Amino acid sequence: MCGISGFFHPQRDFTKEKDRYLAILDSMNQAQRRRGPDRQGTFLASHGGLAQARLEIVDLVTGQQPMSKTLDGHTWTIVYNGELYNTHELRQDLSDRGYTFDTASDTEVLLTAYLEYGPDFPKLLNGIFAFAILDPVKNCLLLGRDRAGVKPLFYTVLDDLVVFSSEIKGLLCWPRFRPVLDRDGLNEIFSLGPARTSGCGVFRDVKEVLPGHWLLASDSGIRQTAYWKLESRPHEDSYEETVEKTAFLIEDSVRRQMVSDVPICTFLSGGVDSSLVSALCARELKKKNQQLTTFSFDFAGNQENFQANDFQPSQDRPYVEKMVRYLDSDHHFLECDTRTQAELLEASVLAHDLPAMADVDSSMLYFCSLVSPYCKVALTGECADEIFGGYPWFHKEACFQAETFPWTMDLKARQVLLDDGFLADLGMEEYVHNAYQTSLAQVPVLFGESPVEARRREISYLNLRWFMQTLLNRMDRTSMYNGLEARVPFADHRIMEYLWNVPWDMKARDGIVKNLLRQAGCGKLPEEILFRRKSPYPKTYDKGYEALLARKVQEIAEDSASPVMAFLDKKKIRRFLASPSDYGKPWYGQLMAAPQMMAYVIQTDFWLRTYRPEIV
Repeated sequence: MCGISGFFHPQRDFTKEKDRYLAILDSMNQAQRRRGPDRQGTFLASHGGLAQARLEIVDLVTGQQPMSKTLDGHTWTIVYNGELYNTHELRQDLSDRGYTFDTASDTEVLLTAYLEYGPDFPKLLNGIFAFAILDPVKNCLLLGRDRAGVKPLFYTVLDDLVVFSSEIKGLLCWPRFRPVLDRDGLNEIFSLGPARTSGCGVFRDVKEVLPGHWLLASDSGIRQTAYWKLESRPHEDSYEETVEKTAFLIEDSVRRQMVSDVPICTFLSGGVDSSLVSALCARELKKKNQQLTTFSFDFAGNQENFQANDFQPSQDRPYVEKMVRYLDSDHHFLECDTRTQAELLEASVLAHDLPAMADVDSSMLYFCSLVSPYCKVALTGECADEIFGGYPWFHKEACFQAETFPWTMDLKARQVLLDDGFLADLGMEEYVHNAYQTSLAQVPVLFGESPVEARRREISYLNLRWFMQTLLNRMDRTSMYNGLEARVPFADHRIMEYLWNVPWDMKARDGIVKNLLRQAGCGKLPEEILFRRKSPYPKTYDKGYEALLARKVQEIAEDSASPVMAFLDKKKIRRFLASPSDYGKPWYGQLMAAPQMMAYVIQTDFWLRTYRPEIV
């Protein structure tokens, strides 16, 4: 894994000011060095430059980037962030077509695939990736991103000049680029955040290559093309066939994603998703007489402070302990204390370049910092709930009736601190409604489907394109900020494609949520784990943490220099801080109750202070 960046203009000759533009590439690498602490490289050609900060996972000796390949007197160059899980098959096919390889890296396979198949070559890839290729023959820059959007890739266009980067901070290294926050950007923060409209970089003129798309910049301009989309079709497999195929796809995905030249581990919560991934990993490693390393996360004091509720019915530790015994894994129980959780709220903003998922994000940042000294690669159970229908909004009547995003059905919680004048100018309801309707219009329709199934398909699409993307962003930024590569076997595009068309009766057979996944895991996990009720990522129930946040929010409210106060009402803040917290009623998804809302305010204020966008 790594951070990539660069720039391109089809008419300019950057080599005339070589030192200047190499210095810009170096600064882009430095800005993203936490993504790639092992090695940095740059490449400058007439019409563009590429930079990469590398985290070494595969082919540690010859896999340096930028990587070039010369054919018939022309040299193509690539930078790439990701991991291919079908490298062997692609290399064999390209070898059969007459190509030779100088390295053992998937980077060279990817570049060679472009030479053979053209810009649609990502259709052949199984993996997580964001890449940039400079093509001297077609005088173009090709940017591409994986189907699920696991790896980020932002860009901006300045008078036909394309500047791109894995993270927004790389764009800020371009001398002429200044961050601007307009009404749409403010809506992204206050109306949708921490979610983000697909393709939107919040700052004006900052965009992101869409998942499953490639972008081509050339003399003819800039065009973005989808190489992959979900397709709706009748599901023809029997239930038994569906369970069998689902089990095969999950096992094959986990096995493929274990490829690494450095040690791997898994995140283990004791839930069915992470436990199944861990069990499959442990089984594969035992074939090599190796022991799996596992990590679990919790908060200091939760043993005493935990409060069961509808969203978090049980603690994880008893289930983790059972899985550790079952797996015979080398396990590490990690805990985050209150002060660390609060202190890292600002660092998580730096990791995202945006306000994030508050303490969920800051704690994950901390946990990843503890994992990375042991392992550079971790497999996770992320994305199973979005794909298999694990969230409450897949089956609750209120979600079926709500004509909005099911994880943020009531905007009142978002408005409780905002200044009335700002609220009137913001047009929050209209912005959210338009985002929601735009997404619904993109849902691949299956004609003849019942209204209930059609609605579940809509909710599934919203989850894949919105909620899952938020969690993938969190996983990428918090892990890569610490030089850790987090992989997501459930986001394999073959699983996404297959499960997209499996009817709810099969996904939740006998009224058991995610029963298809559980049946696919039969024989691989203890029954108690296999049928455990969902319990999300843990949060702290320590009142001391809430008190810390309240004091910080009070300081922000009383500080005339606090930039976020341009949008908040001081009297509303005082009223909010004086009211009791509701730990069972989130304002985003399942985790963000009153303490998380305060943390989001703190993050937003720090973000505005640090990035200092012009507000227009």
